[in-house]
Amino acid sequence: MACAGCTGLLPLSVCLLLTCGFAEAGRLLVVPMDGSHWFSMRSVVEKLSLRGHEVVVVMPEVSWQLGRSLNCTVKTYSTSYTLEDQDRQFMVFADAQWTAPLRSAFSLLTSSFSGIFDLFFSNCRSLFKDKKLVEYLKESSFDAVFLDPFDACGLIVAKYFSLPSVVFARGTFCHYLEEGAQCPAPLSYVPRGLLGFSDAMTFKERVRNHIMHLEEHLYCPYFLKNVLEIASEILQTPVTAYDLYSHTSIWLLRTDFVLDYPKPVMPNMVFIGGINCHQRKPVPMEFEAYINASGEHGIVVFSLGSMVAEIPEKKAMAIADALGKIPQTVLWRYTGTPPSNLANNTILVKWLPQNDLLGHPMTRAFITHAGSHGIYEGICNGVPMVMMPLFGDQMDNAKRMETKGAGVTLNVLEMTSEDLENALKTVINDKSYKENIMHLSSLHKDRPVEPLDLAVFWVEFVMRHKGAPHLRPAAHDLTWYQYHSLDVIGFLLAIVLTVAFIAFKCCAYGYRKCFGKKGRVKKAHKSKTH
Repeated sequence: MACAGCTGLLPLSVCLLLTCGFAEAGRLLVVPMDGSHWFSMRSVVEKLSLRGHEVVVVMPEVSWQLGRSLNCTVKTYSTSYTLEDQDRQFMVFADAQWTAPLRSAFSLLTSSFSGIFDLFFSNCRSLFKDKKLVEYLKESSFDAVFLDPFDACGLIVAKYFSLPSVVFARGTFCHYLEEGAQCPAPLSYVPRGLLGFSDAMTFKERVRNHIMHLEEHLYCPYFLKNVLEIASEILQTPVTAYDLYSHTSIWLLRTDFVLDYPKPVMPNMVFIGGINCHQRKPVPMEFEAYINASGEHGIVVFSLGSMVAEIPEKKAMAIADALGKIPQTVLWRYTGTPPSNLANNTILVKWLPQNDLLGHPMTRAFITHAGSHGIYEGICNGVPMVMMPLFGDQMDNAKRMETKGAGVTLNVLEMTSEDLENALKTVINDKSYKENIMHLSSLHKDRPVEPLDLAVFWVEFVMRHKGAPHLRPAAHDLTWYQYHSLDVIGFLLAIVLTVAFIAFKCCAYGYRKCFGKKGRVKKAHKSKTH
């Protein structure tokens, strides 16, 4: 009888659970960024969609990666450029990194390859020109915006529709993460981006760090000039970068303190480093054959990321020469012209299952451009790295891994064949590199919640509560002199000076009363005797 009752209640229980799930389902607007940024953001979007939320992704018609086989609603808008224009501008940018990479805020302004940024920054104007799409977004009553801040369009969208926002990023241009979150970043031990410094800086490096901070405040507003003009045009009011970044509810940051240096953080900053790491799957038969043929020496995985297709011929030949001098088999993801001196142990492929190969026990080293995705796959799988950073946060990522003893960094501008050969032999033969990366891997994996689950939770949290105002510090409501307590310091200083002045006057008055009269009497007495 009891079993019959249970059987009868089971369908009802299932229905109630489903009803609760749908009752909590919300509407989420996603404004992503093209390229490698989308790879890990997509996993969050797909999981949110699977959890029953109505997800709408707004993207340009022209893109490299966006919108491929997404199980959610996709809305596109036309752009002022073609895919060929985008490819051409990115090639100009990528090629320039082999001769004059970005190393300062000033170089963002003076570089000749800013065209790719102008293309991305123009997307928001194109979006808001599509009146039908804007009207659809306005009528959809979204609960939140999930965005990548690279081109600032998601920030503009959130402000235009007055929606709470969740930012998904490794970091931001210049100082806008610290300013937007009102997070202190002491220049004495928190290195600025692009410099490639550790947190233990020399006096000279600390001076350079302060100069870089000043450069950011001087030049970054000019770098974002087009973005701010577009934002002011759309919002019909003058807009600063702070106006856009400061209304972020939650910052989902694709880093953690296994990779990054310890530093102050704010309560609305959530660290999801390693969100792109996945459980290793068996490698395809083609790659398994390469691994088996490598014998006891194993393999080296070589990839400079999904965005780097070509390497200058002279540099590619130097790399090929170095790879030919190690006993390991090298699997090199490369879509450019094969170097004429390619050795027998080096196999060029247009695509490779990077995470699965890094997780293979026969993998001895990983040659990478030190992008955050590759760095975390190296950490997760415990593979020592030879790093050849090119642009963006890659110099900083490489420096962090090098200071932790998990890899060797090479300067792509000055690197020779011997440098690469020696670096590979060092990380493969010196057991300390393997031990250090395995220790970092152990630390990274020792966590209560998986990064993907943590990201999904906080997006849903913002959707449920219409933001996270309880995590917003009062620092946003202070003026710059109040934030630095200059008014308090001035007030206390005035009191101290006033007290000191009164004390001085009192002492002077007492001195005159006690000693001044005797002095005058003595002088008068002397004058009478004469």
